[in-house]
Amino acid sequence: MKLLITGGCGFIGSAVVRLALARGHEVFNLDALTYAANPANLSGVADLPAYTFAKVDLRDAAATADAVRQARPDAVLHLAAETHVDRSIDGPLAFIETNVAGTANLLQAARAYRDSLPVQKQGDFRFVHVSTDEVYGALGAEGLFTETSAYRPNSPYAASKASSDMLVRAWGKTYDLPVLITNCSNNYGPRQFPEKLIPMVILSALRGVSIPVYGAGENVRDWLFVEDHAEALLAVLEEGRPGEVYNIGGDAECRNIDLVARLCALLDTARPATRPYAEQIAFVTDRPGHDFRYAIDAGKIQTELGWRPSTALDVGLARTVRWYLDNEAWWRPILDGRYGQERLGTRLSIPPV
Repeated sequence: MKLLITGGCGFIGSAVVRLALARGHEVFNLDALTYAANPANLSGVADLPAYTFAKVDLRDAAATADAVRQARPDAVLHLAAETHVDRSIDGPLAFIETNVAGTANLLQAARAYRDSLPVQKQGDFRFVHVSTDEVYGALGAEGLFTETSAYRPNSPYAASKASSDMLVRAWGKTYDLPVLITNCSNNYGPRQFPEKLIPMVILSALRGVSIPVYGAGENVRDWLFVEDHAEALLAVLEEGRPGEVYNIGGDAECRNIDLVARLCALLDTARPATRPYAEQIAFVTDRPGHDFRYAIDAGKIQTELGWRPSTALDVGLARTVRWYLDNEAWWRPILDGRYGQERLGTRLSIPPV
């Protein structure tokens, strides 16, 4: 199968590219190479004959349409997005431009390409849109998000993804584009950009600086190992029903403070320091609108497609810690260059024009 994967140099996208190539698919990777993308994420597969790369920004409608025509895909897996909540607080308009307008451009390009196919092939085309559980808002101490949960986004990031979900649904209903939407819980694993919680903790600990924990660390997330997520996305692509939504969760809820403590304990064993890493934990002012709890009911994808997470949280965390310890050549240039793990998401005033 020929797959057009957007955002294939990113954290989740690169996991999907690697798995798709391993499964024998051809991959056309379309990526704008923004700050969080890293071509090194595809070292080892980028030279394969089945892999093609094009640097394209989805905000450029003409370039996007040209890339889709060049790729001639059997399916599109749309992962390209601005993703970090804290960055969306500081600069919300970039999230609207990429996640909303960029998705609209891709949908139009995919629709035009699908319509150019022979009639007998048009129904086989697929457009898989990868989204987040954050579109549903926040949960209290009980309950789970399902595919029928109401949309209540609480951050600019979540609102931009909710908007893109609605666009995908509309193109499916209005233009009969065979679309599928996935909403996942918090991903983690090797090659995640250092602004996210788990690599932030690991790299702050190794650098001997404060490990920031928002509020009292009571917020709860369901953690999904990135390779499990990639498996789920290919299952949705290959077996999912067009027009359906599939929630993908790791079945691994954990309070932030407990997660940080587990990471510190793993580091104490793997790379002992002069004092326990947990002594570096510093509670900082919570970010605005911080959702209390997310948790996914993944019963639909488990029942219909036979997918379930295979990586227990302790196993996934240990693999992740080991990867960052063994791959300083991957993360050191990031910290020395474009991102020094500074605090984001605190700017509430409108910046000057």
